[in-house]
Amino acid sequence: MLLLEQRIATEGKNLGDGILKVDSFINHQVDAGLMMACGVEFGNFFANTGANKILTCEISGIAPALMTGWQLKVPIVYARKTKPVTMPDIVFMTTAPSHTKRRDVEIMASPEYLRPDDTVLIIDDFLATGMTILALVRIAHAAGCKVVGIGTLVEKTFEHGRDALLHLNIPVHALARIKSMANGKIEFEPN
Repeated sequence: MLLLEQRIATEGKNLGDGILKVDSFINHQVDAGLMMACGVEFGNFFANTGANKILTCEISGIAPALMTGWQLKVPIVYARKTKPVTMPDIVFMTTAPSHTKRRDVEIMASPEYLRPDDTVLIIDDFLATGMTILALVRIAHAAGCKVVGIGTLVEKTFEHGRDALLHLNIPVHALARIKSMANGKIEFEPN
């Protein structure tokens, strides 16, 4: 998606070690118009999957998931990183490595909102190693849900996360694909 690539090229900051700072429009401050355009793109791509829920991980996945949910007219469920008192005692929980926190984090979802008859589309901000996406898949499968697609705003293809998802045999769609962040630069895969 050219619009997203342009924003990454002009405002994204390569912090080294595979860390891409996109705080000015995705992670800390959110450009609602850009997220709406991303939601429309995801909605068009995944329109025929039969998804009745979208699953994401807090917090950076919420904006694109919300806009995709609006486009597909389905609710979103986000996996939490801390358990509020309003969440039931028994939850679906797993761990995932955090690139920016440099440690594993727990993520959890309530069984109130993921049911065995749900068909789930996973939307998140980044696909790097694939471990966070796989954690979301584990949560969906623990709930008995069928996962029908994965969408990410940014894929860092040099981290080979897509390879970790191949066994799922479902469509994976990334709106901006970065092939290299070497030497302080950001290089995109050709469209």
